[in-house]
Amino acid sequence: MNIPISEKPRVVIIGGGFAGMSLAKNLLKEQLQVVLLDRHNYHTFQPLLYQVSTSGLEPDSIAYPLRKITRHSREGYFRLTEVTSISPEVNTVHTNIGDLVYDYLVIATGSKTNFFGNKSIEENAMWMKTIPQALNIRSLILENLEQAVITADPEKRKTLLNFVVAGAGPTGVELCGAIAEVRNHIVPRDFRDLDPDEIEIHLVEGLDRVLPPMSEKASKAARKFLEELGVKIHLNTMVSEYDGTTVKTNNEELIFNTSTFIWAAGVSGAPIQGLNASAIVERADRYEVNVFNQVTGYENIFAIGDIALMKNEKYPKGHPMVAQPAIQQGKHLAQNIKRMLRKEDLIPFEYNDKGTMATIGRNRAVVDLGRFKFGGFFAWFIWMFIHLYFLVGFRNRTVTFFNWVYNYVNFDKAARLIIRPFKSNKRNLEVDQKKV
Repeated sequence: MNIPISEKPRVVIIGGGFAGMSLAKNLLKEQLQVVLLDRHNYHTFQPLLYQVSTSGLEPDSIAYPLRKITRHSREGYFRLTEVTSISPEVNTVHTNIGDLVYDYLVIATGSKTNFFGNKSIEENAMWMKTIPQALNIRSLILENLEQAVITADPEKRKTLLNFVVAGAGPTGVELCGAIAEVRNHIVPRDFRDLDPDEIEIHLVEGLDRVLPPMSEKASKAARKFLEELGVKIHLNTMVSEYDGTTVKTNNEELIFNTSTFIWAAGVSGAPIQGLNASAIVERADRYEVNVFNQVTGYENIFAIGDIALMKNEKYPKGHPMVAQPAIQQGKHLAQNIKRMLRKEDLIPFEYNDKGTMATIGRNRAVVDLGRFKFGGFFAWFIWMFIHLYFLVGFRNRTVTFFNWVYNYVNFDKAARLIIRPFKSNKRNLEVDQKKV
């Protein structure tokens, strides 16, 4: 890896997400050697991935180079690599570019899409955890619209213009709202020979309401906003199968023919091989940690963010797998590592819940801030301000702000480009020569 030997203790951080970045930024000025490992050379602001997938933002607006974090530190290093396993008995991390010995290891690998063992969905559905995946969705949506214009077969046309999203959490709700805005504002102007009423957007949820993690008030408001945008909501409905063209559910009468099925129904942790099996909580695939974020059974191995499962009375299933717990745990662990170096007692982590929010298109959002629960334009304004504030990098904030202003004033989404077609040959969409 070409990491120089140092007299200072070495902290190895696996993952450059919210947790890993927060920790690294708070350790780089200390008397430590900090090594950040990630399989991408950029940090992704995942809360805005849905805007990339629906042409609202370019991908570089929500990405930040990880080397910018370490460039001002003499003992800070970044390596582009994929970690394959850990050997805790010899304090070593194994990667595809070599091995690295650590004094302290922090696992911040985040989460992965959870298909709950359904292979047909895993193999055929779209999902959205990374920028390349968001770009795939963007290309597929735009390709389907282009194909629908030149398709004479009404059944094929319906399949192309059917958009089905599974999972009515914040990701699913925000994605449906954004697709509805494409239908309502972009299609009438860009695709004048396409009737927007032919486009159907279906949101499928296994529970009895949308936005299950949020309050009942927020859920009702979000459902109202979605229905105003023309999204069809199907509650108490579980997707059982998707073969690439047909979505089947637990309701035999509810079947969707679609070439765009997006899975947003759940996530699980992304653990690394090597630690004791007892450290990983089954089904959740998350490392069980104590109040100091130490992985069960290890003193010098920590887990933070989505991969960490810290149980307590308030959060018996662990903290929510969103940005704020990750950011706070990263900052808190940095303080505790400093205390360990000074031989001081560690301080337990306490999560400061700053609220939950989701946006449902233009001028519509819902916010839960403690006792205050509200929706509408003011909630939408707060949502925009918070997301701009937490975007990493001044350039990203500026570009995103001006994109939003442009989109708001012009009812436009400027990033509707098919840069790389998405597996159009797999979908076997034949062009009707007579129509051409």
